[in-house]
Amino acid sequence: MIFRMKKKLFFIFIFLIILVFFLNGAIVGTSRNRIITIDESKEINDIDAILVLGCKVNPGGSPSMMLDKRLEKGIEVYNTIGGKLLLSGDHGQQEYDEVNTMKEYVLSSNINIDDVFLDHAGFSTYDSIYRAKYVFGVKKMIIVTQKYHLFRALYIAKSLGIEAYGIPADNIPYNFINIKNEIREVMARDKDFFKTIIKPQSKYLGEKIDIKGSGRLTFDK
Repeated sequence: MIFRMKKKLFFIFIFLIILVFFLNGAIVGTSRNRIITIDESKEINDIDAILVLGCKVNPGGSPSMMLDKRLEKGIEVYNTIGGKLLLSGDHGQQEYDEVNTMKEYVLSSNINIDDVFLDHAGFSTYDSIYRAKYVFGVKKMIIVTQKYHLFRALYIAKSLGIEAYGIPADNIPYNFINIKNEIREVMARDKDFFKTIIKPQSKYLGEKIDIKGSGRLTFDK
């Protein structure tokens, strides 16, 4: 009886491991062909926004190295094709503010202030992309983040009916951190696979903001 139970648990464990990697492979496989270069982005018309996904901000309000790479690449894309920059991150607490850190970074590069939009409730990748569509009215966009993260972001966008392309930001030059991020991302991809089936509404929506207008409306939220 105990042997039979252990055998059953073993097969369940093996099945779950296979499922985890199968779903991960499906997300990577279906998103890979929408990762492009900056030169290729010049051929895409009618882009509503360049979405830069937020991440950790250092104590004192400076961007982490990973966020720095995303912002640097986002600015490069903007300077190449123009349009609107949508900076989405976590501003759920007064003492932790990703989006205003991102704003100060891009404005220091002499970007037109009206082209910079802030999403203060991008608490997750899913929230950032859901809100891009349902708050800012984005139908077609370029997403900027590290390549390992782009697969999931592009998969979510496609599941929500957004035409999206991804331009990868550079990885940070620490292999052990990049490996850790890759491993953690496998579980995040599986979680969002099921989330995109259910398609829950983002916790915070609020009034709609036209991405074709002025980004100043999103400041000081």
